[in-house]
Amino acid sequence: MFQGSYCALITPFTENGVDETAYAEFIDWQIAQGTDGVIACGTTGESPTVSHEENKRVNELAVKTANGRVPVLAGTGSNNTIEAIDMTKHAASIGADAALVVTPYYNKPSQEGMYQHFKAVHDATDIPIMIYNIPGRCIVDMDPQTMGRLAELPRIVGVKDSTNDIKRPFRTREACGEEFVQMSGEDPTVMPFLSMGGHGCISVTCNIAPGLLAEMHDAWAAGNVARAQELNDLLMPLHAAMFCEPSPAPAKYGASLLGLASERVRLPIVPLGDGAKHQVREAMSTVGLLA
Repeated sequence: MFQGSYCALITPFTENGVDETAYAEFIDWQIAQGTDGVIACGTTGESPTVSHEENKRVNELAVKTANGRVPVLAGTGSNNTIEAIDMTKHAASIGADAALVVTPYYNKPSQEGMYQHFKAVHDATDIPIMIYNIPGRCIVDMDPQTMGRLAELPRIVGVKDSTNDIKRPFRTREACGEEFVQMSGEDPTVMPFLSMGGHGCISVTCNIAPGLLAEMHDAWAAGNVARAQELNDLLMPLHAAMFCEPSPAPAKYGASLLGLASERVRLPIVPLGDGAKHQVREAMSTVGLLA
């Protein structure tokens, strides 16, 4: 259902709110560069610091702008199951292709608690759901057995795997089956992830290098492993630069250098310091994004 190079979109801000014009233009640029799909209001979209009203509006803008050209995954997760249901119902109502639902953070639910959370969202909505498993931010890690139980539900279709465990795709495939979509959430380990049965990547780096990442995934899909590896090696310093300070500040600064969006972030994320700015500029220049 979903595969290839997907962008975990930044959310451009003005002083007063979401920069809707810049956001729409940014999505158009991503599609023109070959990006296979986009994710609105994920971690890189600063979902923790947009209001619920802004979250819904950003998801609407993404669906409207993409207009069926590429799939749109709408970020609808919450550690409050009632809120996650509300956000996911909204995503279905606006025509999103799927909802990206993060594991409940802060609450620290058990495996059974995570199962019941996702089952409740599934049963209350009628949209495909992709699990977002990111233990580094949420503390909890959904194990493959729990995911396998959820995969038996008709609209739990896949996972964004941000565990950085390169053995995980094999274990997930064993538990969930070949049709269960596995998208990496970690740019630096995407090649081993693909080799272990993954289908693509939901990428931060894609915000500033969509063309190169699209080419890399296309090369992999065509069986040109050598070219895919060459591009992956080229992009490694850029992947590192995207997390030289807390994300998405580096990606937003990179986008600003390309004239695509403001570098403005929301507290508690702060703009990059001078050293980090230098690292981002150098990495972008190395891969040919800047003169």
